[in-house]
Amino acid sequence: MPYLLLFPGLAWLLIFFVAPMIYQASTSVQTGSLEKGFKVTWHFATYTDALTEYYPHFLRSVLYAGSATALCLLIGYPLAYTIAFRAGRWRNVLLVLVIAPFFTSFLIRTLAWKTILSDGGPVVSGLDTLGLLDLTSSIGLTEGHRVLATPLAVVCGLTYNFLPFMILPLYTSLERIDPRLHEASGDLYAKPLTTFRKVTFPLSMPGVVAGTLLTFIPATGDYINAELLGTTNQKMVGNVIQSQFLRVLDYPTAAALSFILMAVILVMVTLYIRKAGTEELV
Repeated sequence: MPYLLLFPGLAWLLIFFVAPMIYQASTSVQTGSLEKGFKVTWHFATYTDALTEYYPHFLRSVLYAGSATALCLLIGYPLAYTIAFRAGRWRNVLLVLVIAPFFTSFLIRTLAWKTILSDGGPVVSGLDTLGLLDLTSSIGLTEGHRVLATPLAVVCGLTYNFLPFMILPLYTSLERIDPRLHEASGDLYAKPLTTFRKVTFPLSMPGVVAGTLLTFIPATGDYINAELLGTTNQKMVGNVIQSQFLRVLDYPTAAALSFILMAVILVMVTLYIRKAGTEELV
């Protein structure tokens, strides 16, 4: 009976995960062209060539995803803490507001940010009013006088789109903390900051690790935000893979880039989990 219950899930993984992975691994060592066809020639140089040519995109992806993850943690932790311990009867309402963006298409949400960060949008106008941007110095806005089509815009888009993935694990972890531990800390004359540093934050580490992983991993491979909110100078490795698959039609390079990205993320996640001391999450 246990094997019968496992069969649907295992079959799904074999068909839609393992089989495509094997096919892509085969594609990554092929040579040829779309006109003449691709053949498996065990051409492993595709990996080194792809990494040599597109390593800036890998670095950019890690930098943007890491920045967005840090911002999500800084923004999401106070919100998750408030929902878990201070929201009271408004807890469910706030949770609905956190997940409400999921009812809208990812593409539409990113396009909305393109409007918000546009040269005539409210963000640029507000920064100009505060004197943080000089928009009157030239008719055509340069990168130093705008927000859209900059690394900041891409990071802002990633932060907004993946923020719920950070808040929900944090809330789940914080909500499980026994309030009596906070009372005991106060009875021992610990200040609120000490209570947070010695009690709350250590007990919420599983949520922190889960939230950062759920944010960093998809953000690293994202290409929509860089495509809509950036320029060619802000392209991430996901944009290169998408272009190689759908425009250039260089399937071996695209497959090799995909496996390199997966390997880089796997190594970084493994080191991060061991450093955080939460190996049981693997």
